[in-house]
This record gives sequence, C-alpha cells and structure tokens, in this order.
Amino acid sequence: MTAPQQAARGWAARIEGSLIELGASVVATGEAARGLWQVYVGTNAGLLRRISGRHRLGRPRGEIARQLYWIGNRSVVFIAVTLGFIGMVMAYEACLQVSRVTGDFSQIGGQLLRLVVSDFAPTLTALMLSTRVGAGIAAEIGSMKVTEQIDALRMSGVLPIDYLVVPRFVAAQVMTLVLSVLGGAVMFTAGGLTAQHTFGVNPGTFFDFSTVRGRHVVLMLIKSAAFGAAIPVVSGFCGLSARGSSEGVGAATTAAVIGSSFAVIVLDFVLSAAALLWTGGDL
Repeated sequence: MTAPQQAARGWAARIEGSLIELGASVVATGEAARGLWQVYVGTNAGLLRRISGRHRLGRPRGEIARQLYWIGNRSVVFIAVTLGFIGMVMAYEACLQVSRVTGDFSQIGGQLLRLVVSDFAPTLTALMLSTRVGAGIAAEIGSMKVTEQIDALRMSGVLPIDYLVVPRFVAAQVMTLVLSVLGGAVMFTAGGLTAQHTFGVNPGTFFDFSTVRGRHVVLMLIKSAAFGAAIPVVSGFCGLSARGSSEGVGAATTAAVIGSSFAVIVLDFVLSAAALLWTGGDL
C-alpha cells in the first residue's frame, strides 16, 4: 500500500470515528431529553394524583412541610446575603456611571426596581437555589438510587416520582416565589442604602415604586413558577439517572447544578423575549 493510500485510509478512519462519536452524542442527548420529559410528565401526573386523593400508598406524612422548610427556611440567609450584595454593587455602579454623565439620580431607583421585580429577583434567586437545592435533591435521590432504595420503593408498589419528586416540586414552586420576593426586597433596599451613603441620593427619590406596573409583577410570578418547576424536575432526573457508587452520585450532583442553572438561564431568556414581544417592547 502506497503512502497516499495509507493517508487516505487514516483520514477515513478518523472521519468514521468522529461520525460515530457524534452519533453517540446525539443518541445520548435524545435519551436524556426523553427521560427528562418523562420525569416532568410523571411529576405533573403525581401532582394531579395528590390533588385528587389517589395513590397515597407510601407517601410520607408531612413531607411537603419538611421540604418547604429545607428549601425555604434553610435558604433565606443565603439568598438575602447574595442578592443584597448584588444590589449594592448594581446601585453603586449605576450611580457612578450617572455621576460621570448627567449627575441626575432621579431615575436610578425606579429603573432598578423594575429590573429587580421583572428579572433579577426571580432569576438570581433561582440560580442560587440551583446550587443549593438542586445539588441536595440530586445527592439525596442519587444516593437512594445507587443503594437500590428506589428499586425497593417500586417493589413496594410506590412510584418513586410521587414519593421523591412531587413533594420537592410543590415546595420549590412555593418557596421560589417567596424567596424571590424576599430577595428582591433585600436587593432593592441594600441598593438604596448604598446609593444614599455613597452618592447622597435622596431615599425619597430612590425608593420610587411608581415605575412598576402589573406586567412586571405578572412576569415575576411566571418566572418564579417556571424556575420552581425546572429545578426539582432537572435535579430529580439527574438523581434518578445516577449509576455506580459514590462517583455516580457526585456526577449526578454536578449534572444537576449545571442542568438546573442552564434551564433557569434558558427559561429566563425565553420568558423575557416572549414578554417583550407581547408588550411590543414596552416592558
């Protein structure tokens, strides 16, 4: 075999290997998307069963209250501190840039509040919850999966999604909204105090609520509901997909943080774009 023929065969082998890897990646992505969709549908079906009073076998008493405490109360300080510092930085930078141009601080508070209500409060809160709550859900469910506790639930006639994901889904829906409101309030207040003490902005001027419209509040509610649904569903899927031993749980936890954070960012873009189109750009 001549050198050109060997080179051609080598290129063909490399191209074939690349195509095989690409096909495997596409198949794996499709299977993951199908599994995620199944978890989402199963979670909604389990929620309907809970509302209708059907299939109560194996459901722990007070599980939703426990998840409300674990997701909400245990995250209050984390959310408040994080969003508070972000609000301080945003207000300081906004005042600094305005002081270099016009020196008119009358619109900073109102415009910051609009952004906080319609975007920053729910999105940043959800991103913080993705790191804490998403990792916790994936680690807990993944540990049960690798120790075959999930299989024991199925053998007992209990649906794992009803038992594990639905309570966390309900709690995340409630607490994402509550923490978004709390975090937004802390964020705006911290920004106002920073503007007052660093640039002498009048609090009466900064704390201007007249710029907030009903559509901003509605968008916040929709985003909180969407993010509160995405975090437990993605994290639950990652936990249920865990394989092996402790390494599999670690991989599932990492995938849950990345996946839920990515889902929050994508949903934020989609919902914000839809709101802009719906309002004709007047958001």
